[in-house]
Parts: sequence; structure tokens; C-alpha cells
Amino acid sequence: MSQHKSLNLTKFVEPLPIPPVLQPLRKDDNFTYYEISMTQFQMSLHQELNPTTVWGYEGSYPGPTIEVESGEQVYIKWLNKLPSTHLLPIDHTVHGAQKELPDVRTVTHVHGAIVKPESDGYPEAWFTKDFAQTGPYFVHEIYHYANPMQACGLWYHDHTMGITRLNVYAGLAGMYIIRDQRERSFHFPAGPYEIPLVIQDKSLNHDGSLYYPRQTDPPVAGLETSIVPEFFGDLNLVNGKVWPYLKVEPRKYRFRLLNAASCRFYQLSLSSGQFFYQIGTDGGLMEHPIGIQQLLLSPAERADVIIDFSNMEGQRIILHNTAPAVFPGGDAPDPRTTGIVMEFRVEQSLTHIDISAIPASMGALPLLDLTQISKYRNLVLDSTMDHFGRHVMLLDSKMWDDPISEKPLLGSTELWAFLNITGQTHPMHVHLGFFQLIDRIPFDAERYQKDGTILLTGPPIPPDPEERGWKDTIRANHGEITRIVKHFTTYTGRYVWHCHMVEHEDYEMMRPFLVVRDSTEQPFE
Repeated sequence: MSQHKSLNLTKFVEPLPIPPVLQPLRKDDNFTYYEISMTQFQMSLHQELNPTTVWGYEGSYPGPTIEVESGEQVYIKWLNKLPSTHLLPIDHTVHGAQKELPDVRTVTHVHGAIVKPESDGYPEAWFTKDFAQTGPYFVHEIYHYANPMQACGLWYHDHTMGITRLNVYAGLAGMYIIRDQRERSFHFPAGPYEIPLVIQDKSLNHDGSLYYPRQTDPPVAGLETSIVPEFFGDLNLVNGKVWPYLKVEPRKYRFRLLNAASCRFYQLSLSSGQFFYQIGTDGGLMEHPIGIQQLLLSPAERADVIIDFSNMEGQRIILHNTAPAVFPGGDAPDPRTTGIVMEFRVEQSLTHIDISAIPASMGALPLLDLTQISKYRNLVLDSTMDHFGRHVMLLDSKMWDDPISEKPLLGSTELWAFLNITGQTHPMHVHLGFFQLIDRIPFDAERYQKDGTILLTGPPIPPDPEERGWKDTIRANHGEITRIVKHFTTYTGRYVWHCHMVEHEDYEMMRPFLVVRDSTEQPFE
């Protein structure tokens, strides 16, 4: 494999782009309708480079922000208008990416959404350009989102079996924000003072094109293209721009943070040493704001934060990253490149008096009742080797095509315990809404690998303050039992749970689950 040479690009030379808010094609009291096209186009990721060919929704990378109201009946027709040749190298040995399948296939998942299974973006519900070919679980061209949840910041991205990592890296991702009156009543910073920050890492070639490795290092003999264990880029992008700056007024701003990277964790801090005031998690507002100087986001996690730039006139503040890759025991980020995310410049005059608020409380969070748990599931995060000698990360020692083993009953509450024996942290995502983190319990991973004994080595560790809210993605650390509780209350049918490091997800670290009305129900095959 030829070693990729990092580019030496000037930092903070271009302003942060703000993705546009998408306008619906039709909207009345009963429903809202969008048509959203996926296309290939060129855009400048940095002014010192040639334009980069990317994929995006509605000609935008990241895609436009979709803003809806809680309970709004939204219908979206996702349209594949991409060319027939993929931008990036496909490994046809990966399950779901066989040579007989079309190279360019897409299916969009609104991450965190509570939807019927046919609108969830199931990995095998893919479709090609103009729906000419469809996957075995494709049902409808138009997806329905009922948005039956409180105000929260979700995101949408491609979820195609075997090539999710390539489609998202090419640019198929964007924010999906749900609003409600309760959220408005708190008078958070709004309008131009509320800004999404979609953070990703990429590597670029000298001609500006996207770099993605064709092979592992060392390469796999006999294969032109091999899936890599993890991908880490050497440049950080925010809203599709490499190391941008944002001019701000000396006042409070609300930032909707999203880690949309393939595998990179971000441990964010401000060079000024000031606090992030976190007000929300993946699934909406927390009980009360917390002031933190460091914020850890694994891939797919979101945080809703307020930064107060009052009394900071004239200052330039860098958003830093200190998370190792692989997390937590890998290489520290280069302080000159991957250790830097963007810059805030407090150089705008105050337009008017800042009357936005950081409330003392946002109201009690309803805790799921642990006495109502009807099923406890121990789910092991482990790995094996394939016949090429590559590591394959697995869930409970099962492959994607093995029979479905998780069949929660509709209306039931379950405790899922992730036992991680892999040596690294995995961001675990369960589809169909949100769950709550109970705790993490240290255990002897080596002993478990040896004879299956669960030997606890310490007391339960309560959730970090920034995790105390509704979650749909959670860090499962090596040598810990990460316990979550989830209520399966809305729809029956087939969904998925997986690691959200997309290289892992694409290569078997993903499993279907089936919500059933009674325990005798069998999945439709």
C-alpha cells in the first residue's frame, strides 16, 4: 500500500459554512413532503486545493439541515441520482458488497428516529438510480417520519450494507433537528446564534480528491481492495471545510455538535479554557445544564452546547481535539493537524443585547423503571479472523446473516449489557429511538475470553455527567460491562444494532433485531 502523504494546508483561512435549512416541496396542516436527491458534484474543501468531487444531498456536503416540529408528519422521497461508478474503492469480499450487486447503492437512515421499519433505512433496503434495482428489504420509495419525540438533534446518513463507510465518507450525511414549544420556552440562543457543527476527518490527495486506502497495511495478498480495520483522516473538517474559522459576537451561541467521523473520537476543549455549557444529549434536553471543559464524542454521538463569548472581544479561540486514535489506547492526535478542529474569532460587533438564557433547570428527566425490566441480555463485543487473516469485529460471536437472536416484545423494557473484550472502545448504536445508560462495570476480559466467567473487578461506574440524558449511541469501553435500558414501545419489525465505527459496522459488527408482538413470532426472511 502506498503511504498517503499529508497535505500542509494553512489553517483558519476560510469561514465556516452553515448548511442551509431545506425547504419542503409541499406543506400543509396534515403533512410535509420533501424530495431529496443524492448527487455527485465538486466543491472546495480548502482554498489551497482544487475542488473535490464529493457526494451529497441536494448538492450540499454536508447535506442541508432538515428542521421539523415534534409530531409533524414528514414524508421524504430519497432520490439516488448518483453516477454508476463509485468514488471510492469497494471491497467485494465484504458481505453485502458482492461483485454481482451494483456498485452504487444507497439507503438513508435518520439516526435516532422512531419510525416503522420500512422507513428506517434498513441496510438491505437499498436502491440504485431511479429505483432501477432495489435490495431484498426495500418496501417504499417514500419514507414516513412521524417525529414522536421531544426536541432533539438527530442526523441522517447513508446506511447501505457493505458500503456505508464509503457512502458516508463520500459526503452522504446531514443534520435533522426536531423542535417543540417546550424547547422554545427556555430562550436558548436561536436563529443566527444556533449553528450545527458537523465534524469529520478526511485525507485528501494533492489534486484535492478524496483519499481512502485501497488496502490494509500490510496489504492483503490476492486482493486489489481490502477493507481496513479503522480509517483515520489527517485533516479535520467542520461543515465540509478544512480548519475553518467562525466570526462571532461577544454573546452566547448554541452549537449542535455531531461527530460524523468514520472511526475518530473527539475530545473537545477550548484554548481559552472556558466551559461548554451542555444542555442536551443525543435524544434531547438534559435535566439541567452542566459546565464542562472537555467534551468526549464518539462517532455518531451528538451534544447540544452553549458557549458564552461575552467579555471575550478580540480573542481567537481554537477548538482542540485530544482523543487518541484508536480510542483510548492509540496514537495521540498531532497537535498541528488532527489536534485542531476550528477557530472562533470574537470579532463581530454585538448586534443587540443578548437576552438568550442558560436556564438553571430544564425539568426532570423521566427515568426508565428498572423494576419493569423483563429481559436481561449479555451481548459480547468480540472479534475473530477471516480467511484472509483480517480481524473481524463481531457482536456476540455472530455474523450478520446468523439467525436473529434479539427479539424484544412490543411494550417491554429490556436491559442490554455490552461486554467488551476487544481492546478498544466501540460506540454502540441501537436503532428505533433512545435508551438510558445505567452504568459501566469493570470485569476481567481475559478471564472471560478464557472460560466465559464474568468476574467483576470493581464497583459500577455511573454515567458521566454529559451522558445523563436520552442516548442512542454509547461508548462501550474495553474491560467494562456497559449497561443500557431501553423500552420497545412503538413499532414491531426488523431494525439493527451495531458499532458506529463504520469500518466495523460494514464488516460484520452489526446485527438485526426484531420487535415482536408475541414470543412465537418469526422474522420474515
